[in-house]
Amino acid sequence: MRVALAQINPLVGDLAGNATQLLEACRTAAAAGAQLVVAPELALWGYPPRDLLLRPALRQQQQQALDQLAAELPDSLALLLGVSEPANDGHQPDLFNSAALVQAGRWRVVARKRLLPSYDVFDERRYFRPADQPCLLELECGGRSWRLGITLCEDLWVEEELHAQRLLGGDPVGDLQALEPDLLINLSASPFGQGKAQLRRELAAAAARRLRCPVIYVNQAGGNDELVFDGGSFVASAGGPVCCQLAFAATDLQLWDASQGASGNAAESAAALPVPDELLLRALVLGVRDYARKCGFRQALLGLSGGIDSALVAVIAAAALGPENVQALLMPSPWSSEGSINDSLALADRLGIATHTVSIAPLMATFDAALSAPLAGAPAGLTAENLQSRIRGTLLMAVANQQGQLLLSTGNKSELAVGYCTLYGDMNGGLAVIGDLYKTTVFRLCAWIDAPASAACRGRLGLPAAGELVGAAIREKAPSAELRPDQRDSDSLPDYELLDPLLQALLEEHQSPEDLARHGVDPALAARVMQLLRRAEFKRRQAPPVLKLGKRSFGSGWRMPIAAA
Repeated sequence: MRVALAQINPLVGDLAGNATQLLEACRTAAAAGAQLVVAPELALWGYPPRDLLLRPALRQQQQQALDQLAAELPDSLALLLGVSEPANDGHQPDLFNSAALVQAGRWRVVARKRLLPSYDVFDERRYFRPADQPCLLELECGGRSWRLGITLCEDLWVEEELHAQRLLGGDPVGDLQALEPDLLINLSASPFGQGKAQLRRELAAAAARRLRCPVIYVNQAGGNDELVFDGGSFVASAGGPVCCQLAFAATDLQLWDASQGASGNAAESAAALPVPDELLLRALVLGVRDYARKCGFRQALLGLSGGIDSALVAVIAAAALGPENVQALLMPSPWSSEGSINDSLALADRLGIATHTVSIAPLMATFDAALSAPLAGAPAGLTAENLQSRIRGTLLMAVANQQGQLLLSTGNKSELAVGYCTLYGDMNGGLAVIGDLYKTTVFRLCAWIDAPASAACRGRLGLPAAGELVGAAIREKAPSAELRPDQRDSDSLPDYELLDPLLQALLEEHQSPEDLARHGVDPALAARVMQLLRRAEFKRRQAPPVLKLGKRSFGSGWRMPIAAA
């Protein structure tokens, strides 16, 4: 049986368009000799559809899309894809997260998801009810009957020693052992996470060894709001090693022969994973490209300050949209160093993006004059610093509004965590590109981008492959908001090399200041960082969407109250 892995990039809610995308993939697969096409979880809806699942009109559109696929699917080809299935008994939730088989002019549901994630960004129990039986499909193909075990996404994540968030419930893989499948197929919509690509391989390898059969893992690709789906679909052989690997961060279609192993360039398909920094950069680029494209933007705008954060966002934007579609504003104040202005212009020249310079000194003077009466004097201290940021934010929003551009926010996770950012100022924007990258990670990623090891990746992304992009002058500069003379981030915050591990422990490991103190952290420092984290909650609630890249970002998976002890 020749199986085509169809790694598609759906638009959430566009059931007709997604059906057309699937149909095109099926026609390509049929021309290449495929007999079965496997598509991702909820392939017609795009993942995550969230409350779109509640709309009766869209449920009807799914029915129509499935009917269209059944009518137009090439002869002798079967399609296995993820769908929502009404329960039709009047109880809530009233859907199953299911898999359907389209074949010979008909379609039918053949499997239901058993483990429904409701942690982090997932909220499937809001919409779906869990199944309680293993799913085995017997499919006639190539003159024999194939026994196909079918699981959906989380159903594969059952190895407790590999997955710390193993859900309470049955063992969809273990329950298939007695049924002796010839293949295990997993339809997934698994978002990118640092280290996750390798973990998926290990989970599939464990399932392959338990069932003594190959595992076909098909993942969604593309960015949907804050989530980036990195694809990376593969086939794990019965012994565990990967024998067919699809592209990362891109749509792809590849054939695998269940009888004879991988077809095509198997050695290349099963190559080692890219290094973590390459996967991270490619995920960021995909996230920005798809967020802009799916929201109807062709161009982006950002503020360039001469700092490393805005430099990294500029690199990502140029790769995602093309340098000709990226514009940067330089907005120097009386406190901006000449080096920061020159560094920004040099960066823009290396990337090929357009810039405009607008001094904010006259606007600062106007605000000082306007506020002197109600404040009994000119704004001072933090108020004056925040005014500078808000002037810049207003300029950026005005330009983006007038020119129909997506404004990219350039703040990092460390700043967002402790509130070292200004509402209606540097937090303005439609997308927080690096809001899930700690400052130390920003430095590390920029160092890799500027290293010779990134040349091939940069070339594939349409960036200059030779020489530095970010530049040593920016990478080696002490972090500063330049909102007052000789200001440094370290005047207000612990050094990032000290701060970031504390934030990681508090945010991702749920440790308390007391836990940190028991592990040798200064109790006063631990309490101060926790206080900063809590007090900044109201800011984060008003921040633009943050591309999720790690275990816990400030997005839909972060659900903290604002008014709390």
